[in-house]
Amino acid sequence: MAERHVLPATASTDAAVVEPQVAVLPVGAFEQHGPHLPLATDTLVAVAISNAIADVVPVRQLPPVTIGCSHEHAAFPGTLSLSATTLAAIVTDVAASLRGQGIEHLVVVNGHGGNYVLSNVVQQANAELRGSMALYPNRVDWDEARAAAGMTTTAHEDMHAGELEASILLAAWPEYVRDGWQQAWSDDDHTAVDRRELLTVGMDAYTTTGIIGRPSLATEAKGRQALQTLGKNAAKVVEILTNGSPSQ
Repeated sequence: MAERHVLPATASTDAAVVEPQVAVLPVGAFEQHGPHLPLATDTLVAVAISNAIADVVPVRQLPPVTIGCSHEHAAFPGTLSLSATTLAAIVTDVAASLRGQGIEHLVVVNGHGGNYVLSNVVQQANAELRGSMALYPNRVDWDEARAAAGMTTTAHEDMHAGELEASILLAAWPEYVRDGWQQAWSDDDHTAVDRRELLTVGMDAYTTTGIIGRPSLATEAKGRQALQTLGKNAAKVVEILTNGSPSQ
């Protein structure tokens, strides 16, 4: 993978800005991720995926939206949230601004599962102009990335600040990972298989550390393979946006 930055280093005259037909907007969050990962984890994950996409297909990379809908994490210090209405407006306005420059296709790379409103933004955008927007990765993409990387935990078990997110940061932004992720975490503190009332009672009802997952299983190799798979899979999404359907 080519060396990338958290913020795009491109200038307005660069080919990477003026040539692509598709733009990529990372959308993250600013919320607790336990003691070992930063509040900006979801944003860093979204940017890492955006960078992986740019390694495979020509896209215009946009700066990330760094605060999302993290209300379920509000009990933990440092967490900030936008309203769903505000986040929807930001993405819609970015898409409109891109259209003003002749770019009609936008891939929204979501790094935070709580940004539910993005599904509706994309759904509505394509009802108004088919093929204008995609939300990536979807559940299947994440599952394929996990399988390719040899992740031990499932997506349900590894809900937050666990094997997947720690692995991606170790691969893309190791300087953001603090010591402690290597420990064999306690089952009581870091598992919450039944969390059906999460949106009602919040994360703190299920975890005292803010972690639901197994960060001790993380490796740089797993993160690198997951990102490579996500970058490769995104090529089909870009093809659908630009050509109307994937090649057979």
